[in-house]
Amino acid sequence: MTPMRSAALAALLCGTALPALAQDLTIGRSSEQSSIDPQFSRTGNNQMTSTMIFGRLVEFDANLQVSPGLAESWQNIDPTTWEIKLREGVTFHDGSPFTADDVIYSLERADEVPNSPAPYTDQVSAVAGMEKVDDLTIHITTNDPAPTLMEDIGRVFIISKAATEGRSSEDFMTAEVAVGTGPYKFVSWTPGEALDLQAYDGFYGDAPEFKDVEVRFISNDAARVAALLSGAVDVIDAVPPTDVATIKNSEGFNIYSAQSGRIIYLGLSMRGDTAPGVTDLNGEPLAENPFKDPRVRKAVSLMIDRQLIVDRILGGSGVPAGQLVPEVLGGHAADVTPDQPDPEQARALLAEAGYPEGFGITISSSNDRFPGDADLAQALGQMLTRGGLKVTGVQVFPYNVYSKAATAGDYGAFVFSLGSSTPTSGPSLQALLHSYDKEAGVGAFNRVRFSNPEFDAAVNAANQEFDEATRITMLEDATRLVFAETPVVPLYWQVIHWGMRDGLEISAGLSEDTLPQYVRSVE
Repeated sequence: MTPMRSAALAALLCGTALPALAQDLTIGRSSEQSSIDPQFSRTGNNQMTSTMIFGRLVEFDANLQVSPGLAESWQNIDPTTWEIKLREGVTFHDGSPFTADDVIYSLERADEVPNSPAPYTDQVSAVAGMEKVDDLTIHITTNDPAPTLMEDIGRVFIISKAATEGRSSEDFMTAEVAVGTGPYKFVSWTPGEALDLQAYDGFYGDAPEFKDVEVRFISNDAARVAALLSGAVDVIDAVPPTDVATIKNSEGFNIYSAQSGRIIYLGLSMRGDTAPGVTDLNGEPLAENPFKDPRVRKAVSLMIDRQLIVDRILGGSGVPAGQLVPEVLGGHAADVTPDQPDPEQARALLAEAGYPEGFGITISSSNDRFPGDADLAQALGQMLTRGGLKVTGVQVFPYNVYSKAATAGDYGAFVFSLGSSTPTSGPSLQALLHSYDKEAGVGAFNRVRFSNPEFDAAVNAANQEFDEATRITMLEDATRLVFAETPVVPLYWQVIHWGMRDGLEISAGLSEDTLPQYVRSVE
């Protein structure tokens, strides 16, 4: 523990006021990135870290609204050609200038990172070609009209071509390679322990408030809360719902809560003729994969009491869901509502599909990705058992192990999540539910391998519509079409809680990100 932290803890124990820490900030975070390479994985834990160090063409605020970032302006020259003007005077952390070469290099690399568990393929799939006009101007041509191009490529973090060309993801462990244009410079990362950052004096935007930032990775909920209350950290994320009142009632601390755009869902694998962990009642593999039948997927959905999960498992920290995005985002279809529990109808659908006595199933989940994920898996096991299935096991794993296995198709029934990162549902629908096509760059997160050509055509058409109101209506129609088949089983949108010491405020929202940029001192 640093001397400053020791003094803070001593002050707390003695009942005196904590000193102001305007020059440094320590964050206790529940999930750790798997790489410093900002293009290695599009998962939320990786993007959260990358947002501190690396810049993007556009910025997304806490509520996912878009504003200029490294791109100062953009316009359509014609339906398939965009001209992008880059911000002048931006430098990387090593002092080198940011230019069009870095953007083109970054966008070309984005879907070519080896062994990526969640690639940025969808973000660059529309790009047919790129031309450098001058150091601060780029022309991008698209395969088809792509009105959301800037939202898409705007998710890709821009890296220095000079610092990273020919380097592997592992090389980003050094400050010489992990060179960005973001508000904080990479100092060091000790896996399993902490990430150290330092404010970049040359940042083109608002100057960072905190000079030195330490992000401590504390996956255990109780330990994370204890770290906050002891004064060892200033801010924590993923406060368990059961600990919200404890922090609120502790003198010198407060809570900030917000509904996020993250959907928690149950995936039912349709990858092959059999599904991992799915058996007959004697434990033998079934001759056919039952999840390929939409009646079975609907039956599973009808076995689940979402409101009970929100009330009992989450302590009210969730909103039952029947689709991918909440109502505040474009493309939410108001008439696509969460299934209500109906065990009788669920059993009837199973019988109609040829499983009157049910079948065996194993449920898999992470145990440290979001509050209550392991408890959620256990609750789902009980509900599916009551609904007529034979739950033979519930298995949970650390997220950094679990996410790779889920992407590889190792689980038949698995809990996962998807965070909305744009103002509309278009990218989420395309990434999670569009038929998987690596070459076309669609369906990158479609771990269940659901496929419906009619839906594919509908979401593709919506994402090519330039009129915003028309595009949103088309996305609503695509949502109605796809959720009639229960492609995944939506469970709930999270309500997220952050805890912090007095004197600090946080402005995190739909993005869920726990960033020093969102924290401000109010002392």
